[in-house]
Amino acid sequence: MNLKYLNMELGKGCKCLVTGGAGFIGSHICEELVNLGCDVTSIDNYSAGKQANLRHLKLHEVACDVLDFSMVKRYMKGVDVVFHNAASKKNICLKDPRKDLDVNAKGTYNVLEAAREYGVKKVVHASTGSVYGEAQFLPQTEQHPLEPCSYYGVSKLAGESYCKTFAKLYDMDITILRYFHVYGPRQDAGEFGGVIAIWINKLKNGYPIVLHGDGEQQRSFTFVKDVVNANLKAVNYKGGIFNCASGINYTLNEVIMDMWNITKIQPVIQYLDWQIGDIKIFDINNSLIKRELGITFLTDFKKGLEKTWTL
Repeated sequence: MNLKYLNMELGKGCKCLVTGGAGFIGSHICEELVNLGCDVTSIDNYSAGKQANLRHLKLHEVACDVLDFSMVKRYMKGVDVVFHNAASKKNICLKDPRKDLDVNAKGTYNVLEAAREYGVKKVVHASTGSVYGEAQFLPQTEQHPLEPCSYYGVSKLAGESYCKTFAKLYDMDITILRYFHVYGPRQDAGEFGGVIAIWINKLKNGYPIVLHGDGEQQRSFTFVKDVVNANLKAVNYKGGIFNCASGINYTLNEVIMDMWNITKIQPVIQYLDWQIGDIKIFDINNSLIKRELGITFLTDFKKGLEKTWTL
């Protein structure tokens, strides 16, 4: 038997907790778990999540902040698998770095401590490619130096460090997925949302697209359903840290041109100064997650963009 692979069935009788469950990615994870027949609890403080994201699902929906340890413990009892997606986003860290630290580090500690206390079998932790910082070699593998250049990257790296420490000290089974530029339906188009959703909203409403820098920043946009698939596959893999990225590289200028071609709406672009901590190039090696978890990133970027535009 290969000890890297487990035999946990996601279905009837499996109790799952999704932190940040009413958010963009969390709600898609909840949806797939419900479809599989799992007993699902979503906890969210609704600072970014929306009740509308879960309205169509039969699950347990709880207003709970991961910073409230006693509340987190209350809903951890009896849980088999935790999908930890509650996070402070990158664009929040510039305005409130202390909150960013609290949510991404202390919040992760609280989730892990509660999971340890109640003997949770598996934790899948959502991290980010921002833990790498600016590229020192390309493509970026999981062995790339961890030298974040933003408060967000630092706080998420702290969360990862707690995961590694809990796994070592208490023999907990924790898999870390480093997300890259996730997009798709339900993504927040507000001030703290994702760039694809924000730009689509701008186009639909006739506002200029604001672009920080020269637009030649390179990104690896990954469709949300592919990220959900990676989360589910990670449940039956022991440990591990993986780049969860499509490996498809686009500059932001190319994204805008694709939007123009899809929507037939000519964008007005407003170029502003670079943002502090903005990474210029992401060129991601995703061979490890494809090999070890059997992941296939199925969604072509332009097709994913079309799905996001029409919903």
